[in-house]
Amino acid sequence: MNLKPVDMKTAAPEVFRVFGENYALLTAGDKSACNTMTIGWCGMGRVWNLPACTVYVRPERYTYEFMEKHDYFTVCVLPKDKKQVMALCGTKSGRDIDKIKMCDLTLRYGEGDAPFFDEAELAVVCRKLYVQDMKPEHVVNHEAIDNFYEDAGWHRMYVGQVVEVYQKK
Repeated sequence: MNLKPVDMKTAAPEVFRVFGENYALLTAGDKSACNTMTIGWCGMGRVWNLPACTVYVRPERYTYEFMEKHDYFTVCVLPKDKKQVMALCGTKSGRDIDKIKMCDLTLRYGEGDAPFFDEAELAVVCRKLYVQDMKPEHVVNHEAIDNFYEDAGWHRMYVGQVVEVYQKK
């Protein structure tokens, strides 16, 4: 196993670098079935005095179904040499192919049977706390969203309490 549990208080990923350069995989489901997708949007911090991670998923995405059905999700930051994995998981649908098998990723499971990948540099296991749909009437700076909603639906925001963190040895 490449990942080991670490204390949440000492795991401090460089969030802006990670999500500006590396991207990550959002995964939801359990041991019976799961799906993963590449994400470039993620927020980490505190909500209600709990360590939290916020992710965003469009209803059209296959992962959305898993996010809705399950109480846990994970965010895995993969090393930069996994660029092809990130490309495939960001362009192909789990409805059509088994992305995890095609990418030769090794599934592991955290709290709540939340699936994550042993190839990750960092895996964050989250329990859903709050869900809300993003809406155009709540946008304050419309210039920021110009390129995001021309042909697809608005994202649903999922805030999860970080319950476990795994980091590469």
